Amino acid sequence: MLRWLRGFVLPGVACQKDEDDLRYEILFQDLDSDGDGLVNIVELQEGLKNWGLSSGQNSEEHIFEAGNTNDDSGLDFEEFMQYLKDHEIKMRLAFNSLDKNNDGIIETSEIIAALKSRGGFIINVISTIFVVNFSIDSDGTMTIDWDEWKYYFLLHPEKNIDEIAHFWKHSTIIDIGESISIPDEFTEQEKRSGDWWRRLVAAGIAGAVARTCTAPFDRLKVMMQVHSLKSRRPRLIGGFEQMVKEGGIHSLWQGNGVNVFKIAPEATLKIGAYEQYKKWLSFDGAKIGITERFVSGSLAGATAQTCIYPMEVLKTRMILGETGQYSGIIDCGKKLLKQEGVRTFFKGYIPNFLGILPYAGIDLAVYELLKNYWLEHYATNSVDPGIIILLGCSALSHTCGQIASFPLNLVRTRMQAQALEEKGTTTSMIHLIQEIHNNEGKKGFFRGLTPNIIKVLPAVIISCAAYEKVTQHMGLI
Repeated sequence: MLRWLRGFVLPGVACQKDEDDLRYEILFQDLDSDGDGLVNIVELQEGLKNWGLSSGQNSEEHIFEAGNTNDDSGLDFEEFMQYLKDHEIKMRLAFNSLDKNNDGIIETSEIIAALKSRGGFIINVISTIFVVNFSIDSDGTMTIDWDEWKYYFLLHPEKNIDEIAHFWKHSTIIDIGESISIPDEFTEQEKRSGDWWRRLVAAGIAGAVARTCTAPFDRLKVMMQVHSLKSRRPRLIGGFEQMVKEGGIHSLWQGNGVNVFKIAPEATLKIGAYEQYKKWLSFDGAKIGITERFVSGSLAGATAQTCIYPMEVLKTRMILGETGQYSGIIDCGKKLLKQEGVRTFFKGYIPNFLGILPYAGIDLAVYELLKNYWLEHYATNSVDPGIIILLGCSALSHTCGQIASFPLNLVRTRMQAQALEEKGTTTSMIHLIQEIHNNEGKKGFFRGLTPNIIKVLPAVIISCAAYEKVTQHMGLI
């Protein structure tokens, strides 16, 4: 609705102020569904919901209380107009505080700088770019001008840049299939209203969509990691053809059920642990910075992985199993427990644990290095690298993180599959590393890396797009 208002041309109207007044009158009339000249709390709530403008923080109550100066049953047109004009002044101040170079537009780099200055933990910076630019940027320029900013936040309750930054940071709970981005702390209002779990549900749905769409690449990666000695020269197309030949087209998604099923417990444990680790590292409530957030995030990831690790083993076994070998997750778990005992559910745990920190650390460090290098050597009149450069930096940083941790990932997968491949025998991590090096050389540690890298960018795009859609339907943005 507000994007339509921005593009609504009023013939013969030259003054921007008069044009805005007429647009706001149309907005008021649309909200006043019963035509009595007053917009009550129910009409306001329905209007925000229908337009997808609710930020999930009792937006209608904030707006109604701020605008209803005479404390009656509804907002009349004068009160509504006064609220919008007062709110527009606050949004102009927020816009100017972001527009550091005073060129009349907000660039991506200025948004990222604002988030970082407020303690934002942005390993998965693509999430922020997608949610902010794609939700506010209506003309596709990947920058935000004053009109786009004004009409987007016209009926949002946020009053200043700190509240807007808080809103943005909560819009980036993204799961790309490798790890779940951790949100900043939720406010007491969000906890009381239940918005925190709605955001987790939205992130879970987005993650399920992304994982399902890229599941064939995930299965091919595992198959190449474990069966590399059977096929000395594995190829992408050949691998897909072999899987389809053995089990049909649906076999490409074998094991995806476990991968989707573990999203909810993993996200809940990771976010809960993250909050607790932040408290322990805050030292008597002091504000924590990026280092503390990184440490908290890494420890939270390790904690969540420890608790849900048996599901990782189940996923690997179902991916590697023959078509029809397991009827489902429960059947697979029962057979493994009966044939191999409880210990099999923690095979490969040590290399999995050791791989968490280098992945997260290198991902963050490489992104910052690449972006700063571009700004130093290639930036001319603008400090905004642009969406293509940022996408490239983020994709490369993810790739570097994957490459650094992939040998441990491969060792983990081999250990998870040991009983299946070696008929019950077990091999220690050190012995397995030596075995891979002796039999396959250094390249053996990177079997399956190609499909794993290929899926990174589409997984991010799909997850961000799905999260944006789900949060709109749930009235969270």
